[in-house]
Amino acid sequence: MLTTRYIRNLTLLAGCLFCLCSCARKITESGKASYYADKFEGRRTASGEKFHQRKLTAAHRTLPFGTKVKVINLANGRSVKVRINDRGPFVQGRIIDLSKKGARKLGIINTGVAPVEIKYKKRK
Repeated sequence: MLTTRYIRNLTLLAGCLFCLCSCARKITESGKASYYADKFEGRRTASGEKFHQRKLTAAHRTLPFGTKVKVINLANGRSVKVRINDRGPFVQGRIIDLSKKGARKLGIINTGVAPVEIKYKKRK
């Protein structure tokens, strides 16, 4: 006969195992961010969707399309969450290219480039 304590312990163990198996590792990258020029509006991204400056999207060299990334401007502390839908940037030291909406939220429209940290969960 199963006791309440035994069932509670089994439930706790199952919950811990589920978390260990399904929890993603948080990854942080540091580098510089820039943003797309207006000439890219309406062009196809590497993922096949049309690029729009008014959306919160970005390009990264290796992250899977659809990955959500938090970008933090290290110069002013502002942050924004964007979705990866393109490849790039291919300029030394840059780790992410943002849509203009994302760049505006970070406060980098005037500077064009800023030191950033990006955070995301690594999927298995």
